[in-house]
Amino acid sequence: MSNTSILLKIENKIAYITLNRPKVFNSFNREMALSLQSVFDDCETNDDVRAIVLTGNGKAFCAGQDLKEVTTPELNPGFKKILEEHYNPIIKRIRSIKKPVVAAVNGVAAGAGANIALACDIVVAHEKVSFIQAFSLIGLVPDSAGTFFLPRLIGFQKAQALAMLGDKMSAEEAERIGMIYRVISLEQFNNEVEKLAVKLANMPTKALGMIKELFNKSMTNTLEEQLDMESKYQIEAAQSEDYKEGVAAFIEKRKPNFKGK
Repeated sequence: MSNTSILLKIENKIAYITLNRPKVFNSFNREMALSLQSVFDDCETNDDVRAIVLTGNGKAFCAGQDLKEVTTPELNPGFKKILEEHYNPIIKRIRSIKKPVVAAVNGVAAGAGANIALACDIVVAHEKVSFIQAFSLIGLVPDSAGTFFLPRLIGFQKAQALAMLGDKMSAEEAERIGMIYRVISLEQFNNEVEKLAVKLANMPTKALGMIKELFNKSMTNTLEEQLDMESKYQIEAAQSEDYKEGVAAFIEKRKPNFKGK
């Protein structure tokens, strides 16, 4: 998939997905949005993939929508199509895929780019990164589930202020308020992302997928519904090969060899 707007590399059970329009700060056009969905679909069904890393090529992670596309009549798909066929399906794929998705934010994450990152399971960024809800600065509203995840991550008041004011937030501040998992030094960023991805790829993938589904449902479930779902999934997890291996490894005082089953 080289020489396209999305690059895919699979090694050590990890799929590295790279947004690849660096000249426009990896902003989305229709081709890139549809290609990203296709790559996520491939990763979901590929048994050789047990963890996914989403990052950007060049100086930016993603600057959101390519405004040239929406201001050029012959290119503009229209906002209805952009939302219903581009961003909404991307967010749904990130949340539904039963494998951990790490956003390795390598540069500025703005607009839909920021919200796609925040929809991932684990978000790490290097110390020079900034996040910005840029929508209001051009008269738009947040999309790509920004109004869903952001208040749940950092609270209603802070989230609404960021959405209205369009303030730029540093990676350090994002970590401090719980918007992202971790800030990594620029020098160690690639190495630490790889270490994190390798760790996830060697963990019990089935259990990680269940954890992801439980957290998804916790957004809307009642306490009783969540307890019932935890019970159901725990019973199912206890029947997995990885659980048997994990217990055996603990008793035998050795490192477990999980297969993701």
